[in-house]
Amino acid sequence: MDRRSFMFSAAALATPSLLSAAEPIKLRDLYGAGREFSDLAQELEGQRITVTGFMAPPLKAESSFFVLTKLPMAVCPFCETEAEWPNDILAVYTKRTVKVIPFNVKIDTAGTLSLGGFKDPDTGFVSRVRLLDATYG
Repeated sequence: MDRRSFMFSAAALATPSLLSAAEPIKLRDLYGAGREFSDLAQELEGQRITVTGFMAPPLKAESSFFVLTKLPMAVCPFCETEAEWPNDILAVYTKRTVKVIPFNVKIDTAGTLSLGGFKDPDTGFVSRVRLLDATYG
């Protein structure tokens, strides 16, 4: 294999990962089998990504986080333990107080992907996967 063929092959292999980070990701693409995170989620951890979904009603007024869901939900899918965390929601932490968007309006949310169990010190909300320093709209 010459240098040009090698460079073309390497670029072709890298392209899906680069595209995944730039295009909106579906919630289901973050989760693997059982309680595992997908290879894509593990690859993108610590990077800024965009995820499409619906804003669930916040747990409390003047909150700086909300839950992004795969389908519109009229109530917040608050989880008591990490073990009960469904694989179709995502905690979204913003720098500012969340301006609530109707639960049935699809939004894009961008932030830094963080994986693993975390308990919010202010609310007790437990999450397995979240976006940090997020924006939405």
